[in-house]
Amino acid sequence: MNRQIKRLLEPGARLFFVVLLIFAAVSCYFNLIVGISEAAAVLILFFVYRLITKSRNRELTKYMDQMMTHVDTAAKDNIVNFPLPMAIVRLDTSTILWSNGAFLHITNGREHFFDRHIASIIPGFDVKWMLEGKTECPSVVQLNEGRYRVMGNIIQNDGRGALLGTLVWIDCTEETELRLERALTKPVVSVIMIDNYDEALKNLPDSQKSGILAAVDEHVGNWIANTGGISRKYERDRYLFIFESRWLTKFIEDKFTLLEKVRAVSGAGGVPITISIGIGKDAQELSEGMGFAQLALDMALSRGGDQAVIKNRSGFEFYGGRSKELEKRTKVKSRIMSNALKQLISDSSTVIIMSHKGCDLDSVGSAAGIICIARKLGKSALFVIDMEKTVARPLVTRLQELPQYKEVFIGAQDAMLMADSNTLLVVVDCNRPEIVESESLLDSINKIAVIDHHRRSATYIDKAALNFHEPYASSASELVCELLQYICTPGDVLRYEAEALLSGIVLDTKNFTLHTGVRTFEAAGYLRGAGADTVEVKKLFQADLSSSVARSEIIRAARIVRRNMAVSLVSEEVGRTVAAKAADELLEISGVTASFVMFPSQGQIVLSARSLGDINVQVICEKLGGGGHQLIAGAQLKGVTLDEAVLKLRAAIDIYCEENDIA
Repeated sequence: MNRQIKRLLEPGARLFFVVLLIFAAVSCYFNLIVGISEAAAVLILFFVYRLITKSRNRELTKYMDQMMTHVDTAAKDNIVNFPLPMAIVRLDTSTILWSNGAFLHITNGREHFFDRHIASIIPGFDVKWMLEGKTECPSVVQLNEGRYRVMGNIIQNDGRGALLGTLVWIDCTEETELRLERALTKPVVSVIMIDNYDEALKNLPDSQKSGILAAVDEHVGNWIANTGGISRKYERDRYLFIFESRWLTKFIEDKFTLLEKVRAVSGAGGVPITISIGIGKDAQELSEGMGFAQLALDMALSRGGDQAVIKNRSGFEFYGGRSKELEKRTKVKSRIMSNALKQLISDSSTVIIMSHKGCDLDSVGSAAGIICIARKLGKSALFVIDMEKTVARPLVTRLQELPQYKEVFIGAQDAMLMADSNTLLVVVDCNRPEIVESESLLDSINKIAVIDHHRRSATYIDKAALNFHEPYASSASELVCELLQYICTPGDVLRYEAEALLSGIVLDTKNFTLHTGVRTFEAAGYLRGAGADTVEVKKLFQADLSSSVARSEIIRAARIVRRNMAVSLVSEEVGRTVAAKAADELLEISGVTASFVMFPSQGQIVLSARSLGDINVQVICEKLGGGGHQLIAGAQLKGVTLDEAVLKLRAAIDIYCEENDIA
């Protein structure tokens, strides 16, 4: 009954005549003759309308017969009496030529939609997929309250050069709802970990420790309340939380408020407590989900913690990550890694070292440290470098003066020829396979060691036999220096090697002003004891007059965006070292906490980004396909103009500010 009333009240000719009859009946109350006259007129109009409609249907049938001359009678009967909703459309104009009653029913139509564009009846629907040779619409079509799979078939030419196609609508509403409900109820596994448990609770009395942990437990409990999930604290600093997938969308929309709430809890010396959340989704089994969650947690920790990372089958998603890293490395790990590296080198026939494209002082310095270790162990070592693109040419030239470095620097092709099944490849100052000096060399060698300090990105070298990855370190040179101390004595280190390592530390710490810890100065002290001359290191950073002028032009072209970020665009190619130094100097401007320098280079746009810590430039550069560190990052944009690259940068900055509630 409700459906009949609904169809009666739908806009159309029938509703029009009903309204007129009601109007005539009301008129009879006031004047019987006028009312009867009106009713008679309405009836006459109705019969005329019926005659016109029948005539139009006959015309339509005749037209369909003309178009379907090549279709046999049985096929015609099957089409006319087909039980599923069906429509015949002209593919070049997407207009409906014929539809059966079932199609009218699902579209709430009163009459046949002759010569109507199908998008006017079903918004957003088109038939291009049929012209591409497909027999089913790529997506489920929502129509009113139902969802339908649409099957299509090209039946014939209408005689005028236009193709005709049949559309059959299969109701899959219940199936779609069940599939959606299954997706929403699929279990998601997450692991929550207190990043700085030992540092935040060090030397505190038990009563204060209990109070801090109780506050963290309360925040975690409130966050997962009302989700209907299962949570357990299975270690002193770890929680297991299993919940339905429907809640993950809410957590993302709320930007994982647990991170901020826990950060408000203070530990020893006022150090804020931070947590990392690893989430595994789209897993086939709970055990696989747990593996995804653990990988996501490892990724979060390798990026400095205080963030949530979601791992699915296609990759990683990152949320948060605003806090500065706290130095929490132990010498135990350095000692273990040094023994492992020593064993790998001893068991190898040759050691090949490689860094990122356009290697800098930190790359060459850390490579020099590995060469020193290999020499101590009686193994030859080679460093893969592109002499045309390196920004550390003065340091490379100095090292080549040493007899031990006469044939050390080689190209990627020569390294491919010299490598064998027992070669060890050591990747320094880089963890992303797509930006190493030679990706083909990386793929061809099975035994790989990675030593890096950059925050890990979604793509990383995952087949390493040794992975010494510490985002809390100032530089790769600092990490290599720690390994060096357990294998070599200061007398084994050449003075130029010590100065190379020290120059890498100076570069990435900006003369020991940014991202330094106790271990940074310990490494510098060791190198100074090995003969490093700070004056010689200073000379490695000297620039000629033209570079200084270019740096001044970059600074002069800078503009302030978002009140505290400086963006400078350079229309002509400049050296990467010049751009990097200009980005550093922009941070010396009052009120500037992050700087970005863009310039064209070899058919692409290069971005150099720097920060004082409040802004995570690594996250911004990742949105542009780059990466790096919280304070130092970069990106290379291919296939875009400088103006387009600037728009992409501004969009990435806006997204970052919105995600982190920055005005």
